[in-house]
Amino acid sequence: MLLLSLALVAALAPSVLGCPQHLNNKRSHLQGRQTDPALNPNPNTTQNIWSYEASFNWGKLSPDYRLCQTGTQQSPIALSLGNGLSLNHVPKFNYNGSVAGNFANWGYGPAFTVAHNGDWASHPSFTYDNEILYLKGWHIHAPADHSVGGDRSKAEMHFVHVDAEGHERAVLAFRLDPGNFNNTFFDQLPPMIGFDEMQTQEPLELDLSLALESVLHFNEFWTYQGSLTSPPCHEGIRWFVARQIMFTGVEQMQAILGASTYSARAEQEVWQHRINE
Repeated sequence: MLLLSLALVAALAPSVLGCPQHLNNKRSHLQGRQTDPALNPNPNTTQNIWSYEASFNWGKLSPDYRLCQTGTQQSPIALSLGNGLSLNHVPKFNYNGSVAGNFANWGYGPAFTVAHNGDWASHPSFTYDNEILYLKGWHIHAPADHSVGGDRSKAEMHFVHVDAEGHERAVLAFRLDPGNFNNTFFDQLPPMIGFDEMQTQEPLELDLSLALESVLHFNEFWTYQGSLTSPPCHEGIRWFVARQIMFTGVEQMQAILGASTYSARAEQEVWQHRINE
């Protein structure tokens, strides 16, 4: 099983160095994430100074991270069926055929960046409230960022979308847990033996619609106004969290977890998030 080889990444890599530079000749959707202060090659800079284990203190580390401390719509948040499910902002998808890009480990887990030719409108897209947003890439956090009813899934996959100018505007969140059968979406991923987490990328074509099928195309979901879940914690991000769990095979989940490093931000208090509004 191809994805099982991902589990070897953690053993092969001496340490987690944060975001890879998988550019596709363009900026990666993960470029800009920082690394642990213990790994900072230049401690006199304000870069490379945060870690997920201390996410409660990000806002004090740099003026650029102020929103992490003072923002009114910070992510992630706890969700429950007590919130109801959204009847508003219903997404409609335009994910057709295979999509070319680069696959790598971003230092915290598996990731994929869509090949970009300068035209965002050529990317897979979805529409909500008459706004079209374009897929930049996806990556996995472990454990899940969002809890539902007090339960936190083993991992969470984020499909990051941008507007026509390339500004991050929305995230589709898939909660991942092990089930009894392999997931056809994850069966597409290659092994990562020998990959340099920070530099090596593997060209790959993926049928991204298989992920959407796993959660019934977000026919039931929570939505809220939130933020990025890592510094600088920019707000203005519309989150869509599928109610359905995206189940993987046991070995697939072991591979995901084996290739991942702790990357869940502490849940934030609900403030001006306007859940399902």
